[in-house]
Amino acid sequence: MDKLILIGEKAKKASYLMSNVSSITKDNALEAIANALTKNEAEILKANEIDLQNARAKGISGALLDRLTLSKERILSIAQGVLQIKSLPDPIGEVISMWKRPNNLTIGQKRVPLGVIGIIYEARPNVTVDAAALCLKAGNAVVLRGGSEAIHSNTRIVEIMQMAVAEAGLPEESIQLIEDTSRETAVEMMKLNKYIDVLIPRGGAGLIQTVVKNSTVPVIETGVGNCHIYVDGECDQQMAEKIVINAKTSRPGVCNAAETLLVDRKIAQQFLPKVLNSLQKLNVEIRGCEEVQKIFSDTIPALEEDWYREYLDYIIAVKVVSDIDEAINHIHQYGTKHSEAIVTTSYDKAQKFLQQVDAAAVYVNASTRFTDGFEFGFGAEIGISTQKLHARGPMGLKELTSIKYIIYGDGQVR
Repeated sequence: MDKLILIGEKAKKASYLMSNVSSITKDNALEAIANALTKNEAEILKANEIDLQNARAKGISGALLDRLTLSKERILSIAQGVLQIKSLPDPIGEVISMWKRPNNLTIGQKRVPLGVIGIIYEARPNVTVDAAALCLKAGNAVVLRGGSEAIHSNTRIVEIMQMAVAEAGLPEESIQLIEDTSRETAVEMMKLNKYIDVLIPRGGAGLIQTVVKNSTVPVIETGVGNCHIYVDGECDQQMAEKIVINAKTSRPGVCNAAETLLVDRKIAQQFLPKVLNSLQKLNVEIRGCEEVQKIFSDTIPALEEDWYREYLDYIIAVKVVSDIDEAINHIHQYGTKHSEAIVTTSYDKAQKFLQQVDAAAVYVNASTRFTDGFEFGFGAEIGISTQKLHARGPMGLKELTSIKYIIYGDGQVR
């Protein structure tokens, strides 16, 4: 606990400095981070290979291993994301509104940093950079606690970022990593109210619920992604197939991948054999309701629990529904309020889906894979919030800020 308190004290001290740093200095630091990542890619890949070897030895494979894997191309993409964050307007210091009261007090709202942001996440080294860069641009200090699977990658990445920001004139302690990946240390981090202003978990349902239930630090709950695609009876079936395949297979180990396919009974006999055959060729396991099993013989019977599952793997649950109302009801019962999509040529049904589906992101005729800070133009995201207080959906720079009231008077008393 003493080590965590020391990290917290350093982060809190750094946060006071960060709140007054100029936009130019922050942007210079972000550019330095991007350059340092690409310059030191060999060291990062070497550290990542140790993590990958350890993961394979533990039996980790498939989509989970993919989330852990870095490559030259991925490091370049991560660095480009940092530069995109640099190019965004600095939210800090923005005066949102001003108004005058009858007593001549002038009151305004000014955007300020949250302070110290704690991030608890799993085996995704890219989160280490995304989180640090976004927190920096929004004037915050960040305390990172990644999973044991990525500890070598995360340690080297943070060391590189710390050197970069220090050279740019920012406190090295504005980015810190908790290297002890034990469960006990994570729980201790959740109690650091004195030092951490907000805690953001990124990972699977188990991690998120552990943080929500145990943290005394305020939590922004990021979401498990049990995402659905509803293919309406009125649709472009070729478009629908393309969207389903992309949403399921482009990167199945991420939270915006589709986990359940709902198909209108009117077109099930025609559409399902085509799309399920295409998915199967891409090594996707099909788990379906009784109607799906009759239409596509190579289907594993879906259990009740399958409708709740975030597989994060090459598995999809498939159900035939009678109409859009049954589809919406299914989503309300089993969804996680992350990302939901309808494929339809009907304007009325599209509007009904947009209006009635309760989720952070709702799509018409597009893949759920676009629920992403980079794709939304935020540079990256600190996480995708499925709650409704403070932030919802991909959380960019403004979601990492708060406001303070500023009041100008000329001697008023009450």
